[in-house]
Amino acid sequence: MKLSVVIPAQDEEGSIGGTVDGVINVLSREEIDYEVIVVDDGSRDRTRDRALALALEDPDVRVIVHDHNSGYGAALRSGIAAASQPWILLTDADLQFDLTQLEDFLPHAARNDLVLGHRVLRMDPLGRRMAAGAWNWLVRRVFRLPVRDVDCAFKLVRTDLLKDVPLTCSGAMISTELVLRCIAQGARVTQLGVRHRPRVAGEQSGTSPRVVARAFRELFAARRELGRLPRA
Repeated sequence: MKLSVVIPAQDEEGSIGGTVDGVINVLSREEIDYEVIVVDDGSRDRTRDRALALALEDPDVRVIVHDHNSGYGAALRSGIAAASQPWILLTDADLQFDLTQLEDFLPHAARNDLVLGHRVLRMDPLGRRMAAGAWNWLVRRVFRLPVRDVDCAFKLVRTDLLKDVPLTCSGAMISTELVLRCIAQGARVTQLGVRHRPRVAGEQSGTSPRVVARAFRELFAARRELGRLPRA
């Protein structure tokens, strides 16, 4: 397998190095050809500097820089557009996932086009878990989406599924849009449980009023188009 690992990052100076090192260790052990694409989405800390230093040390690490914060979806879209390998792993920079679990995902790529993680035990504060549960329920109802944890940042997807689809969402709604557009193309999908860890550095932004408001705006704006997509 040849793999592009896309890692959006905003203000993750305390964890970006560990995330990139963890990915490289797993892929090197599996003898996989890879590239790591870090997308710095307008960080105000030293995330960009740390990522660029990693890229200087390893030619298989690339950094895309957004001068201003454009949103999680915009960062994913930049990373996907830059990916050059047949498969993409989408994950986050916050070290909340055990990256060795990629070894469990890889065998499923032979029979599936999209392998989705779902957090078996989510290690987030209660308020964030409640908000995530409500959001998952909402998108399942609105879009008839048969996915347990659509926003889980551990997704393995065939690159050609994403290169020709018009991903448009710039915020958290990107995860729902991505899965729906893959399913509409007839993607074979499976879901695997993944271990989740408490955040040890940086700050969570998923429940900030700005992020939540953007997610709902995008949901209502995309509801008509995405709701009409076929469930092949």
